[in-house]
Amino acid sequence: MWLELQIFGFRALWSPYYFVFVLLLSALYFYITGPGRKKGTDRPSAFQQVMFYSGMLLLYIVKGSPVDLLGHIMFTAHMTQMAIYYLLFPILVIKGIPIWIWEKVFAVKGLKSVLHLLTRPLISLLLFNGLFSMYHMPGVFDYAKSSDLAHTVITTIILFVAFCMWIAVFPPLERLDRLSPILKIGFIFANGVLITPACGLIIFAGAPLYETYSEAGAWMQAMSLCVPADVLNGLSSNLSGPNYFTPMPLIEDQQLGGIIMKIAQEIIFGAIIAYIFFSWFNRERDTIDPLPSQVQTES
Repeated sequence: MWLELQIFGFRALWSPYYFVFVLLLSALYFYITGPGRKKGTDRPSAFQQVMFYSGMLLLYIVKGSPVDLLGHIMFTAHMTQMAIYYLLFPILVIKGIPIWIWEKVFAVKGLKSVLHLLTRPLISLLLFNGLFSMYHMPGVFDYAKSSDLAHTVITTIILFVAFCMWIAVFPPLERLDRLSPILKIGFIFANGVLITPACGLIIFAGAPLYETYSEAGAWMQAMSLCVPADVLNGLSSNLSGPNYFTPMPLIEDQQLGGIIMKIAQEIIFGAIIAYIFFSWFNRERDTIDPLPSQVQTES
């Protein structure tokens, strides 16, 4: 498949403009937390820097590397992209940004009340899973893939809500820590339950759901989101659909995509539940008074 993808050229495969965008985000973080930070504010720890820059690397991999192009060719790649983009990337960024930056973000006039509302656990839980499921309804999905503006707006809104959801689990500010550890575990479990119907619909569908992958015209329109127009116009007479790049039948690709999304979600959620539980366990253990080293007897 890799050799076949070369026909789209370097710009489509590696998105140099998106690379510059990610590089600018990283440079902005470096400046704000380094030379440009005000007195009295701390530099981010080594752990925070690793988290943030890992998030930037992951962002480029899922949105700027050939993974993004593959996501328009194979539904399996698309669902892998979604799992990383919405379930892992936000956590790294939240963990990587220092508290004093979050204080400024939550103090912005007009944004403050919106963020405090949307980061409430129940609201963020229902919003994220509702929007994610709606996005993968065939009509909405095909529409989003037909327009660069629609695709950008819809996926950015879902990403914003994903950040709000993860802030409920990994609150960057103490006043946002509204859930006890056991409730956070329940929150993650509820996420897994609510995302299951969307995955189940995709896995058990008896026919291809999305024209984006099954109809030549809709597929070419979707490809225009990541392939330069001059390149795509030159190839349009030779391409009829994803079958040029992969022998996997559409229905099997669709079902595998749903399975991968569910498995990836289970792995990420399972790891987070384990992290919360053991952090909670260690914290509780440290608060227990130690037993006396020796029992004193009455003389």
